[in-house]
Amino acid sequence: MKPEEKARAIIDRIFNDSGWEVVPREEYSTTLSAVAVEEGLLKGNLEADYLLFLNGKAVGVLEAKKETVALSDVVATQAENYTRKLPQWCQSWFDTLPIVYLSNGKELLFKNMQNPNTDYKPVVRIHTPKEICKMLGIQDDFAGLPVLQKKGLRDCQYEAITKLEGSFRMGENRALVVLATGSGKTFTACMEVYRLLAFTPARKVLFLVDRNNLGRQAMGAFGIFRLTGTGDPFTSIYSTIRLSDATIPKMDGANVVISTIQKLFGAMTGGEVGEDETDGDNDSFEDDVPANEIQLSDDIKLPPDYFDLIIIDECHRSIYGQWRAVLEHFSKARKIGLTATPTPETLAFFNNNRVINYTLDQSIVDGVNVPGTIFRIQTEATESGGTINQGEKVNVHTNYTGTESSCVQETAEQYGASKLDRAVVNFTQIRTVLTAYKNAIYTKLYPDREPIFASIPKTLIFAKDEKHAVNIVHVAREVFDEQHPAFVQKITCRSGNTDQLINDFRNDPNFRIAVTVTLVATGTDVKPLEVVMFMRDINSAVLYEQMKGRACRTIGDEQLRVVTPNAICKDNFFLVDAVGVTENPKNIPDGTDSGGDENEPVITLEALLEKIMHGYTPDDYLRRLANHLSRINVKSTAEQQTKFYELAGISMSDLALSLFNALNENKLPMFADVNQPNTERKHLVLPLTNSPAAREHLLILNAGFVKILQPGEDTLIFDGFPKADAQSYADKFEVYINSHKDEIEALRIIYNNENAPITYAMLKDLEGKLIAVDARFKAAVLWNYYRIASPENVDVLKEKSERDMLTNLIQLVRFGFKIISNLEPLSKFAAKRFNLWCGQKQRPLTQPQIDLVRQIVSYIVANGACTREILLETAKDDGEQRTFLAQMNQQFKTREAVDETLVSLSAFLLSPKTEVA
Repeated sequence: MKPEEKARAIIDRIFNDSGWEVVPREEYSTTLSAVAVEEGLLKGNLEADYLLFLNGKAVGVLEAKKETVALSDVVATQAENYTRKLPQWCQSWFDTLPIVYLSNGKELLFKNMQNPNTDYKPVVRIHTPKEICKMLGIQDDFAGLPVLQKKGLRDCQYEAITKLEGSFRMGENRALVVLATGSGKTFTACMEVYRLLAFTPARKVLFLVDRNNLGRQAMGAFGIFRLTGTGDPFTSIYSTIRLSDATIPKMDGANVVISTIQKLFGAMTGGEVGEDETDGDNDSFEDDVPANEIQLSDDIKLPPDYFDLIIIDECHRSIYGQWRAVLEHFSKARKIGLTATPTPETLAFFNNNRVINYTLDQSIVDGVNVPGTIFRIQTEATESGGTINQGEKVNVHTNYTGTESSCVQETAEQYGASKLDRAVVNFTQIRTVLTAYKNAIYTKLYPDREPIFASIPKTLIFAKDEKHAVNIVHVAREVFDEQHPAFVQKITCRSGNTDQLINDFRNDPNFRIAVTVTLVATGTDVKPLEVVMFMRDINSAVLYEQMKGRACRTIGDEQLRVVTPNAICKDNFFLVDAVGVTENPKNIPDGTDSGGDENEPVITLEALLEKIMHGYTPDDYLRRLANHLSRINVKSTAEQQTKFYELAGISMSDLALSLFNALNENKLPMFADVNQPNTERKHLVLPLTNSPAAREHLLILNAGFVKILQPGEDTLIFDGFPKADAQSYADKFEVYINSHKDEIEALRIIYNNENAPITYAMLKDLEGKLIAVDARFKAAVLWNYYRIASPENVDVLKEKSERDMLTNLIQLVRFGFKIISNLEPLSKFAAKRFNLWCGQKQRPLTQPQIDLVRQIVSYIVANGACTREILLETAKDDGEQRTFLAQMNQQFKTREAVDETLVSLSAFLLSPKTEVA
């Protein structure tokens, strides 16, 4: 290295160590916060060795010399002259650049030109951007940010933070970060929060979550985040609290506040915060319908500038309907949204400023996530419903009272699939589904694993509601009998300590099946999870993507085997569809239609009746009551309608009609106040006012009944992989290789049966091109698709080494080109070919030669073609390879014989045209 280059390399490192990025002039970008531009252009075509920029504006220069040149007054004069030579088109913080450094790689001198009469002083390092801002009094929120270092960050995280900060520097105050599930959204947020607190004027950050368990998860993430300047945990540097009643007094002293929006609202209004465990175990969560928007009074405890930054986790959820005013109150705060599944409403809230869109497919390409494969289970009852036969014994559960009674079905009753597990519980249907799953685990899903049912893959089952979840747990314990008591458990809002249950599911080898409704549907990280089973349909496209995304996260092989001892690796997850969720259309909320009156408060029938009974009878309440009566009447039996008539003295239909007529004909006097007589209005609802029994009967009918069949009937129709899906991927792969067989070297050699080696570099090139076309075109995943599409012609990859072999691409391509009719691992194929190759030699091989050739075969199977050049290259740093090469030379006598052996064996194993029986 030349002396000038050596000095520059040292200076570059000094800049990097202080948070500056060194770039050539042509690579300058406004996305860089602190940058030293090499050969920075000045007036008169002069060039500064390094021209320093903070947030897009020049601030100083560094004059570099080689080690042998003293840092004299001449050098200083040259550098100071540059501080007044900035071109007019170049932005700067000051007319004369104040910062001057001189360095020859051994010495570093510094001068602040704002103090021109001071001497240059030696310094041990370049000042950080933040130090320069403080020194010069630069008032800019982002000028003090050091350049983000890539170490410790995934590429997608680095890109997200870089673009996010670039967006804020450009004046945006809202930004949406879209990162695929499992790619580290919370870690990205921790990094950004640390940078803003450490290097900008920001002092208080709100991390907003919509569930308590996600708040606790975020608290844990900040607690273990160590990508700080000192390596200390984030929470030991900055005060971090999770909001509750007890922590409200501590908010003012906290740098980071983690909260649900409900708790934040309590802190803003002085109300109780409480533990609002939001599980969403109901359909309203799925539909994301906004309720009546929260209105803020003038008496707000927290001012609009209380937070400098608000990070909204899982921001696809509709917190902008009911709670939008809470967010809008903090008008001075910049707002960052984190999600994997943005909706149009989400994009609109963040002004369509999506700084990164890192998709699931891209995350699979990058190895951040694994792809999924669908396994379908169909039963007669699931698909078509069934019949409750006359005379059949049933238990009837009354939802309102929680009571249960036994009876005999008087007349045959058909029930559709939509009523299953809501109006009718058929335990045989649940048992049929779970039995089909159990039978498939080690025969169809994981035939490569030792069939130990105590170690089945971690499985998450989505149930329709709490009752359904309870029933699934009950049946699963029968189907998977004689297992540990913790084998299958329910994780819903009524399960007690849900944090502990989630942690147990993540780490306990005995806990194999978790049943949830939506509590574990979004945000929750369970890396060992390998199967998600849907026993409920999902209408929301966003929720569906979130739910199946629980299983896509990668995990190391050894880490996986800690909780699943018989596992080999996780290169795929299975989505077990027992209800047609993968086939049914999904809705994407567009933010324009809430599905009802957004300004109409949500009120239960029970609360509605109570208010009406006390004389609160405005038009909208009477109309709601009429709607309830009409709906309940339609779904009630004649016996139930008769009982209501006996209790109220009027039928539900007539009572509803009288209410509708009075409202539509404008016959009622205006409702002004509950303390007014309102006689005519009260008279309309007198049948209910005078009969508590009629009101209770109405509530019972509204809540509904569940008929529990004893035991019920069901038949398995189909369980297996949808071959059409697998075949479509196989077809797409074959179209690609046939279309590119002349331009991609590996494809050309295989297709034309050329006697040429296929090297590791060729295979990596092919792999990269395939994955660029489709993230699922990894060898192990493609192999699985072919196994599903043609199980009779495709071997199972039983070993981890077989799954990881890049050379299996050769077999896949040969199978795709129809050169071979059976797809088997190259290791198995090579074993057959080896003896054939030995027999084709002109002279018999000695045993030492055979032993050496077997090692070559192993290398070829794992890496592709083996040549002398490859062996020589690897032998530079590998003593065993040097020894092996020496042995080859000794046993085969001549260099030509060694070369012929390596080349012919590689070609024979990797590109043979004829199959071996």
